[in-house]
Amino acid sequence: MTAQTNQPAGIAEEPKAGFYAWYAVLVLMLAQTCSFIDRMIMGLLVGPIRTSFNISDTEFSLLAGLAFAIFYSVMGLPLARIADRKSRRVLIAVGITVWSAMTALCGLAQGFWSLFAARVGVGVGEAALSPAAYSMITDYFPKKSLARALSVYTIGVTIGSGLAYVIGGKVVQFALDIGSVDLPIVGATEGWQLTFFAVGIPGLLIAMLMMTVREPARRGRLQASEASSASEAPQISVKEVVSFILARKVAFLSHIFGVSIFIMAVFSLNIWGPEYLIRTFGMARAEAGLQFGIVMIVMGTSGLMCGGLLADRWFSKSTFDAYSRVILLSMACMLPFAAMLAFANTVALGLACLAGAIFFSAFQGGIAGGVIQLMVPNEMRGQAVALYFLAANLIGLGFGPTVVAAITDYVFKNDAALNKSLALTSVTLIPIAAIIMLSGLGKVREAVRSAQAWTS
Repeated sequence: MTAQTNQPAGIAEEPKAGFYAWYAVLVLMLAQTCSFIDRMIMGLLVGPIRTSFNISDTEFSLLAGLAFAIFYSVMGLPLARIADRKSRRVLIAVGITVWSAMTALCGLAQGFWSLFAARVGVGVGEAALSPAAYSMITDYFPKKSLARALSVYTIGVTIGSGLAYVIGGKVVQFALDIGSVDLPIVGATEGWQLTFFAVGIPGLLIAMLMMTVREPARRGRLQASEASSASEAPQISVKEVVSFILARKVAFLSHIFGVSIFIMAVFSLNIWGPEYLIRTFGMARAEAGLQFGIVMIVMGTSGLMCGGLLADRWFSKSTFDAYSRVILLSMACMLPFAAMLAFANTVALGLACLAGAIFFSAFQGGIAGGVIQLMVPNEMRGQAVALYFLAANLIGLGFGPTVVAAITDYVFKNDAALNKSLALTSVTLIPIAAIIMLSGLGKVREAVRSAQAWTS
């Protein structure tokens, strides 16, 4: 398969970002919000679940991270192949339905392994979203505003995570206050189990809303296509995808693994943030959820938009590695705030450190996957970004929270040392991530520049 130097015949000109394109992004953002509420609610349930199942921090981290991440990552590849060929909006709607139902099923768990299995199901459902969403947004928007559009979509991460803690904190506190409840058919149900019902069921409404979004025309194909439907695309074999990526392996691997290691620190902070406030400052669970949720929504959203605006501005000046440069800036600025978590001795200082770390960590949120979109043609966008999410979620979400928990359990051997574990994880991992990204920065620049002939 040989890349063409000119845009194939029959491919539409670069799209204009009109009202409908932004409507589609907002619906996708709601889907992302829903996914992160369901994903991050575990961060508020550390204590109740540990008590119910008599497990350690490390075992809990497997429920919160690895159970979700393994199947989220693995299922992303076959689902991405569907996204590259069939209707992306239908795929997303089905995915929302699955993960919402599986979140509710978490509330029926009676032990470690049944909750583990339900979390696997949540991961399988959520694997349908991002490969298809990134592909749709890239078809809806011109390159000059793509970073902003991807950042708006990714606002769902910060809003979803924040709402999981703000609303979830209240729900958790209410549920814990009322104790065990006898539900029809289900029987005796603990307070923390009711929380999963409360956050899982509303996702079904968003699945229906997703069906109001039209498929955008597929643009920037490597091969000319006779397909007339916007939802259909010619099949590209796995071998062709692998060959394309291997020809640019330094660019892809340095970006994917550099960002994945960075995300270990980012996800660790997101998962353990409320518990940090509880253990370090003795904050009540509902108050910790409220405070951390507000920080996540305000500072995370601000960071996402700043990162997107900066990336668009640099890219418009033909800085082809603009997205990567913003991610490196994100790493450099997050590091000192994360390190200070070990030394913060007041609630105000602890919240300030969390706010700074979350603001700068969010710069990369919308554009990390965007780098992949800029390097590949339409027929591969879903599969290529799925490879990125495979590594980012398996390494970042799968192992990041567990590294923090293991340091707490086996190095410091003290639950109260969570602040030190968070700081040590960031100070160790972020410089490694930056070095890996810098090693391939020139190759990323070359890959993005060469891709402009057929990704426009």
